[in-house]
Order: sequence, then C-alpha cells, then structure tokens
Amino acid sequence: MSLAEYVDAAFERPSVAAHASKYLLDAIESMGTRTVLEEGETRERYRFFDDPENDGEHAVLGNTEVLNRFVDDLRTIAADRGKSEKILWFDGPTATGKSELKRCLINGLRAYSKTPAGRRYTVEWNIAAADDTRGLSYGGETTATDRESDWYESPVQSHPLSVFPPSVREELLAALNREADGHVPITVAEELDPFSREAYEYLEEQYRREGTRDLFSAVTDPAHLRVKNYVVDVGQGIGVLHSEDDGTPKERLVGSWMPGMLRELDSRGRKNPQAFSYDGVLSQGNGLLTVVEDAAQHADLLRKLLNVPDEGRVKLDKGIGMDVDTQLVIISNPDLDAELDKYADRNGRDPLKALKRRLDKHEFRYLTNVSLEAELIRRELTAETTVWAVDDEEELRERVRAPLSIDVRSGKGTVRARELAPHAVEAAAMYSVLTRLDAEDVPAGYDLLDKALLFDFGYLREDDGRTSIEEFNFDSDDEGIHGIPVTFTRDVIADLLHEDTERRHADLDVERVVLPEDVLDAMADGLGNAPVFSRSERAEYEGRVSMAKAYVRDRQETDVLAALLSEHSVERETVAEYVEHVYAWDGDEQVETERGPADPDPLLMKLFETEQLGRFGDGDYRGNEPKDRVEEFRRERIITALNRYAWQNRDEGFTVDDVDLTEIPVIRSVLDTYDWDDVRRLYEDFDPAHWEDPPENTETERLKERTIAELTDRGYTPASAELTSRAVMREVRHRWD
Repeated sequence: MSLAEYVDAAFERPSVAAHASKYLLDAIESMGTRTVLEEGETRERYRFFDDPENDGEHAVLGNTEVLNRFVDDLRTIAADRGKSEKILWFDGPTATGKSELKRCLINGLRAYSKTPAGRRYTVEWNIAAADDTRGLSYGGETTATDRESDWYESPVQSHPLSVFPPSVREELLAALNREADGHVPITVAEELDPFSREAYEYLEEQYRREGTRDLFSAVTDPAHLRVKNYVVDVGQGIGVLHSEDDGTPKERLVGSWMPGMLRELDSRGRKNPQAFSYDGVLSQGNGLLTVVEDAAQHADLLRKLLNVPDEGRVKLDKGIGMDVDTQLVIISNPDLDAELDKYADRNGRDPLKALKRRLDKHEFRYLTNVSLEAELIRRELTAETTVWAVDDEEELRERVRAPLSIDVRSGKGTVRARELAPHAVEAAAMYSVLTRLDAEDVPAGYDLLDKALLFDFGYLREDDGRTSIEEFNFDSDDEGIHGIPVTFTRDVIADLLHEDTERRHADLDVERVVLPEDVLDAMADGLGNAPVFSRSERAEYEGRVSMAKAYVRDRQETDVLAALLSEHSVERETVAEYVEHVYAWDGDEQVETERGPADPDPLLMKLFETEQLGRFGDGDYRGNEPKDRVEEFRRERIITALNRYAWQNRDEGFTVDDVDLTEIPVIRSVLDTYDWDDVRRLYEDFDPAHWEDPPENTETERLKERTIAELTDRGYTPASAELTSRAVMREVRHRWD
C-alpha cells in the first residue's frame, strides 16, 4: 500500500502502528487468560505462554507468577511509565523452561502477525524511476530486467511512520492515540534507518535538482515508496543471538561492512550504508524483540547494550548512527550471576555496577506442582504437546496417575512396547518435587509430602474434611531453586525402558512393565553418577526418596482396595438418600417420598452407617436409634462439613438443592476411604499371603480374578495390574494377622 493508505489503515486499526513493547504486549494479551493453581495459589495465566498456535509444542509450564511480572514490566515500558532503561533478564537453573520461553515468544509473535490485529508493516524503496545510475541494493548487484527487483525493503524493519518529519509524526501520533483510546499509547520516536535514509536523500536530491517544490510528496510517491506487510520471524522483527554466534561486538550487535560493496558504491566521501550487512541481533530484532541466549557467553556485549533500551540508538560507524525500537531480553543460567559478581568485593568501584543496575531479573525455577511436573515428564518422553488446561480436579488426578506406553527400538532393529505402569510418572514427578521443596517452614505434625500435596491442589484431606493451604505459612524463598531437573528424570526413565527386567509370568508379559518403584530406585541410584549434583545434594535427595515411595504405595493400595471392594461401592442415589434423611433427623423434619412426606427412616440410616460405611456396629444403637457416638458423627462429619463446603462454594442464587451431595469432598472421602478391616469383615476366608498363586476354588482366587479385571477397567493392563496387586499384597500380608 502507499504511505497514505497505511495512515488510513492505522486510524482504522491503531494496533498496526504499535511500537515494539506495545506490540509484544498486545500479542500476549490477544490470546486471553486462564485460571491455574500453582503452589497452592489461584493465578491468572496468559494463554500466550501455552504456545496455543503450535498445540503447546513450546509451552512454558508453570512459572506463571514470573511470566505475569514480565507482562507487567512490558506494560510499564510500553506506556513509558518507567523501566524503559531496563534490560529484561530471565535467569534460572537448566531445564526450567527459559529456552522454551524464547521459542514460545517466536511462535506467538509469528502467529499474531498473521492476524488482522497483529499485521506488521515496514517500508521498501525504489529509486530506479529517478534515473538512478548506481542502483539501490544491499549485499549484491541489482538488475533492471524486472521492475519488481528494483524494490528494496528496509533491512531493519523501519516503522512506516518514521518516514514523516518529527513534527508531522507527533501530530499523527497524537490523533492516532485519541482514536485508539487504549491503556498504552503508541509512540514512534525513531528516525529512518541509514539504508532508507540513503534512498530518501538520494531521491530528495534528484527532485530538488529538477525544481520540484513538494519534495516529501515526490520522494514518498508510490513509485518510490511502498508500505509492506511482513510476517514476524527470526531475522525480521526478531533477533536471536545464540551462544555459538561469534564475531566482534559490533558484528554481533548490528552487522558489518562489506569491503567489496564499499568499493562499488559511490559514497560521496563516506561509507555508504548500502554496503552494510544488517545481520546483527539488534538489526534483525528492530521493530519488535531482541533475545540474547546464554548471556554469560556474550558478557562482553552486555555493557555495550547499556544505553540501547533507554536511548534507542546504536552506531554502524562513527559517523552513521541507527535508531532501534526493540524489546531487549537476555536469557542465562546462574553462571551469569557469578560473572556479574566477580568485582563485587570492590564495593563502590565495581565496574559492572552500572550494568547490574540496568538488569531487571526474572527468575525461572523448577516446578513445584506434581501435576505440572508429571505433564512435563510425559512431554519429555513422548510427542505429547497439548497443554493440560484442565479445571476438574479428578480429571487432572487421572492424567497424573495414567500409565504410559512407549515403543522402544532394540539393538536388533525390532520395536517393542514398554509400559510405565499407573503412578510411575506420578512417582517420578512427586520425587522430583520433593527434592525442590524447602523443609524449614513445614509446621510440626506435617512433612514435605503434605507440602507437595498442598502446592498441587491447595488443600489436604484430613479427618473427612479439608485443611486449606491458607492455614499454613510457607514463606521460604528457596522453593524450586535446587532439585532434580526433568532432564535427569527423562534420561533415567529412558535407560529403564531399554533394560530387561527379571520378572516372569506364565501368561502375562510382565517383563515389559516398569513399575513406580523401579523408577524411584533408578532415580535414587542415578544420583551418585550424575555430575550435576553436589555431594550434599545427593545425600539430601537420597533421603527423600522414601517419602515418594510411601506416597506411591498408598496410591497403589487405594487402587487395589477400590477394585477389590468394587462390588460394595455405594450408588450416588443411596448417598443422597442417606444425607437427606440425616438432615431431616437433625432438624426434626420430614423427607419427601413417592407417597408424600414421611419421617426419616432410622433403619435406612443405620444400615448405611454399619454396612456401607462400616463405621459402627449394633452396639452403637438402641434398636435402630443412634447412641451419642453416632449422633456426633452425623452432626460433625456429615451435616457440619456439608454446610461448610456448600457455603464456601456458593454463588449467586445458591440453594442447598443445587448441591450434588455425592460431589462434596467430605461425603466422597467417607465413601472412598476403604481399609483392610472392610475386606476382613466382608471376606472372612481371604488370605493375602496366597495372592501371587491362590489355591483353586478359594475366595482369594475369586477376589483376585475380579480385582485384576476391575483394575484393567480402570486403566491398568493385565500385566501391570498383576504386578501392582502383588506389590500391595506383599505389604498387606505382613500386617494382616
């Protein structure tokens, strides 16, 4: 389009004229937010960082609070309310998602630039129509055989409004911001880049010689100047300096002169900016984003970048400067901290003090949510990329415990499927998180396992009720700084998948199953050979594996008990009927039946409490009437807890009739808390010592067949169900008698 058409387009949709930090902010905000629970706190997370345009391939898991502070900084910088002189710095241990953030930014900005709201524009020039004899080019000779080949785009994505004289540009921006009515005004203070300035001045000189009066209109005529839409990508709006990139500081930052081109181009006694290769990181990222990866490898550049964010100007040469508008981000491992602190003992004479004052640090940490870590482990082991944007707690728990089947190629060229049994990924995630948590602020009566569960779901189930994380005071600043990285876990599991097990079974391929305890043992054994851990870290982490083992044993035992007692599970209607009768009993009211109002049924309540819940015996009743112990249970464990939950989860127009009684945690915990006393009470002839090979025609044999079938229906394979139930029964038989 022409320059005039671009101005009209900008007034129709002001976002197309956004400066770098505002454009990045607009891109992030354009994808909306979702609610997440991290470290036991509910937070709003920008979907942009889930990499939605690529089905989550480079999503940044966790670290939502850090990312939100980054967006807050962008908002402050874009609105020119401060921090404009800052270099945004992402620091943290390896494998915490910093590189994923870079890829996520690139993917998100590329996708946003393809939308109507995110269209990005620059200018391109053609001086061939002005009787040019030397051509307009960079990096090579031009040909005049094709008119389209005479057009050359600004090599640094110059903003179209930078073509206007400063006074005119200010008036345009003032009018544009009045139309935009946004919380962040658009600012464009940059002059044309040197290449575009060379073209502009050449055209201006040609038309001045011809006596043209309106020079600006002549120079910006569509025959010479076009506004071009471009898709944002690395090299065009995004500059990335990798750790392996070399060259002089100037070459890495802005580019270098090309001697051959300098000789060919008439420069009127000076270096011609047409002979410059604009391949430095600031040149590529002009107009949007500049990322310096592994910043410790480019520490010599950081001091040269001091004034770039604030002044927005760099030099190609002593006589040729270039304005840049880019959001500068550097990424590093903790080794940059050591580099910055090497002169700290000089007190006021630290030569890096000015640099440290300009750096605005955002620290990535290891994940401390078991569910997030389980998701990350699965991503590392498979091609799964879709982010678990799950609101339902039970669905999330199911995903965390789920088994995983992976095809593994053997040395003979054959492929065989290996299975990570249910809870295997969960066990690895729990152990990893336990190594990352600080034990110092855990109150008496609780342990790190409780803290991990609080961080994951925000509460603990205790005494048939809930204890919220708000009742704890976790104030440690060391959470997630140290611990087992996901890359270590991934490598341990990958090695396990290639190892043969010594398990054998006549009918089931149990040798292909990797159990949770296999994973935990391998992780603990691998600590000693991993150079990434110090001696003290190894000792500390080895001491925490027992908590992870206890946790996963409890999870397996719950599965087996639920399967074993599946025939005695309670229907939702039965639960609702019991609770309704308890409420009527307490309030001396009646219940609605098919035959009309009736008194609550004492026998119905007694049978539910004795047979379904297994809480009481005949001695707790006078006939069918409850004694004190039962009355206390009904009022304290059922009515009080139900009212508390209903009140905490009310919304506008809420009534008790809106509550699905079977979804209330206290009720569900009463029903789901099976124990081995229930098994002993219901199956007198059952013997866990005979589980591995039960005698024919025994109750143990019948129970095992039904339990294996039920576990298979709940996500186990027959092989993993066999091995898991064996492991559980080995534990149970020691305390059975």
